[in-house]
Amino acid sequence: MFIATLLCNPQNSCLSPALVESLRNAWGGGDALWLAPDVAAEFSLEHQPDNQWEVWADLQDLGVDLVLQRADRRRKKMLLADMDSTMIQQECIDELAEEAGVGPRVKEITARAMNGELDFDGALRERVALLKGLPVAVIEQVLDSRITLMPGGAALMATMKVNGAYAALVSGGFTAFTKRIAEQLGFDENRANTLRVADGVLTGEVGMPILGREAKVDALEQITTRLGLEEADVMAVGDGANDLGMLGRAGAGVALHAKPSVAAECDIRINNGDLTALLYIQGYALTDFKG
Repeated sequence: MFIATLLCNPQNSCLSPALVESLRNAWGGGDALWLAPDVAAEFSLEHQPDNQWEVWADLQDLGVDLVLQRADRRRKKMLLADMDSTMIQQECIDELAEEAGVGPRVKEITARAMNGELDFDGALRERVALLKGLPVAVIEQVLDSRITLMPGGAALMATMKVNGAYAALVSGGFTAFTKRIAEQLGFDENRANTLRVADGVLTGEVGMPILGREAKVDALEQITTRLGLEEADVMAVGDGANDLGMLGRAGAGVALHAKPSVAAECDIRINNGDLTALLYIQGYALTDFKG
């Protein structure tokens, strides 16, 4: 048994009953269940349709995301989340670079690294080197003035946590940022890279070892083992090439507003919805949301 979930951006509630009924009828699905009026609905299917991705592409033009999953074990016991451009709307290193006067150069490297065009470790070292001499106090300034949470993140965290899920924030960014975001949203733990500091300024070096793609997979393995969970119990979410390892291993790997090369390798692609989409695809209704 499969479940088809259709959803859109809650700020642009464009999911019409006619559209849901049309697809349900075309695929011979069960009765539609509305999770949120004009925002999210689901129905069951006996078989996975052959034209899933053709329909997905058509719905993208309408601002609607389509997710097909097996019906069993949809509700996850653990959330493993990337931070930059996932739980927050920015890339932290890009914001630091703006303060250091090297914004355009660093943003270019970041974009290429997240699209899988550059080696992550080398790209991180190159970008951090460009921050050499930046006062460490600037980090707090950036957190206070430039960093904003991704819409839906608070509801996602509160709802999963009240239902017993464990949450880990695993970032290729920096602990100075993950610590604040983890505390703000209620993550149980956070892992990230460290920026080396001497005499109150950044040295331009990254603490070793660098947390990249493999470290995110390691986190998935280590935390599930520690908690006695299976990888099938995990929902992972991210947007960059360094997230692909954990997205491929988790029971539900969600490419959220991801780079095209990343989304192409994931079965769950959220391009229109916000982080509450991760609740809808688990079968949570708006009335179940916390936070």
